[in-house]
Amino acid sequence: MKRLSLLVVFLSGLLPLIALAQRAPDTLSKIKAAKSITVAFSADSLPFSYLEKNNQPAGYSIDLCKRVITGIGRAIGVPALAINWVVDTVPNRIAMVASGKADLECANTTQSQSRMKDVDFSSLIFVDGGGFLVRADSTVNGFGDLAGKSIAVTTGTTTEKRVDAMLKERLINAKIVQVKDGVEGVALLESGTVAAFASDKIKLVGLAAQAKDPKVFALLAEDLSFEPYAFMLPRNDSAFRFEVNRALTQVYLSGEIDQIFAKWLGPLGRPSGLLAAMYLLNAIPE
Repeated sequence: MKRLSLLVVFLSGLLPLIALAQRAPDTLSKIKAAKSITVAFSADSLPFSYLEKNNQPAGYSIDLCKRVITGIGRAIGVPALAINWVVDTVPNRIAMVASGKADLECANTTQSQSRMKDVDFSSLIFVDGGGFLVRADSTVNGFGDLAGKSIAVTTGTTTEKRVDAMLKERLINAKIVQVKDGVEGVALLESGTVAAFASDKIKLVGLAAQAKDPKVFALLAEDLSFEPYAFMLPRNDSAFRFEVNRALTQVYLSGEIDQIFAKWLGPLGRPSGLLAAMYLLNAIPE
């Protein structure tokens, strides 16, 4: 009986480990078998990821993502991987990666603890701050001026939570209007339906630049939040995460990141000290 009891105890401890191993994805084998990779991205996040007029994805994150995909293809022995680009919203992109419908997500997605319950993340690819876009002819010059007004925020983003928290913390009575994407948010702001649109600052700059008359808009000087960007990956797949991070390291250390930054963010100047430090700290040594 004692021997049997010990066996039962051993098996009871082993079974959860077996179940975990069975649940762990093998994304590299999946990609190798299909000779293709499915990548979710945002279509309205210039200069990070957006759709060009020929319906091809482009942007800082997309260029960086293509380098990562090249590294993955090299690692699995399929150098010419086909790429299935899929446009969707932030909540849907999270669901796609969590369910395995997308192998990788490349956009301007903030790494957060709440999201890490469903997906994993690569090394950081950028750091930004959240802020507010307003009309240039508006009387809104700071957070306090938003009292009694409406603020557009994209549904399912970290900004949505942070705007809500900021309003409660500062006792500002403002209405949050949920929108599906940046295009809708800017349209509501342009029409005067809302007094501000909250999002990541560089994304707001990109959206304003794409508007019919960029001079209509202004960016508040105050920072709403700190936004560390990373690529979303399937959870519990350390082999896949290793290849993604190895490719990012090569881009950071080779100097390619300077070319990518200059191409998409050059008009904003050189990388800030914080961003330059981020590249260095996220370059994993051999």
